[in-house]
Amino acid sequence: MTDVSERVAVTCPSCSPDIETVHEVLKPGGQATVRCTECSHVHKTTVEEDEAVTRDVVVSQDGESFTATVDAPPEEPVAVGEEFVLDAEEAIMTVRITDLELGEQRRVEEAVIEDVDTLWTRAVDNVSVDATIHPKEGTGNREDTRSVEVFVPGDDEFTVGEVEEHGDEAFEVEGIVVRDDAEGYQFDKLDYDGDAAIAKDIKRLYGRDQTTTAWSAW
Repeated sequence: MTDVSERVAVTCPSCSPDIETVHEVLKPGGQATVRCTECSHVHKTTVEEDEAVTRDVVVSQDGESFTATVDAPPEEPVAVGEEFVLDAEEAIMTVRITDLELGEQRRVEEAVIEDVDTLWTRAVDNVSVDATIHPKEGTGNREDTRSVEVFVPGDDEFTVGEVEEHGDEAFEVEGIVVRDDAEGYQFDKLDYDGDAAIAKDIKRLYGRDQTTTAWSAW
């Protein structure tokens, strides 16, 4: 969730004593220290903050899930596809919203926190990417195609036409299927040389085996 105290609208005794201007909060509290974005004057002022509400967050990570909570202003808008930093008992992690559940198990694409019962998310700091790897041309049957999981940081990029090496696996990326909640992609299937996507946006990779050992289905 964004920090609502990061920027506030208050009067500035230096350049705008009668009209509120945008200020950056340097030190929060009852008497906050703020800096005017118009003239850079630093002063103290009273900042009224919205009362936060607590909502459940279900986090999916590597096929497992756990529940945490998040505090946010009731009027803060949220939407599927947005990411925020979650401070959970398990770890501090970045998560992406995959569903917003309202009352009576109704799910929507966007809402304000006050109307949301549960935020369904998945961890995107470190992710596992499913990869379907076909045997080298002329060295195996179609039935020899295998599936593996690649564990990488969420911001790692995969590019069609490039060779990836992960542990004992080496394969040339031939196609990328992007997730439904990924933004900024023109198509949900990328298969032209140079097409790229980051790991946290990828649903599945398709590749051609490039290991130096002879192909084996075992």
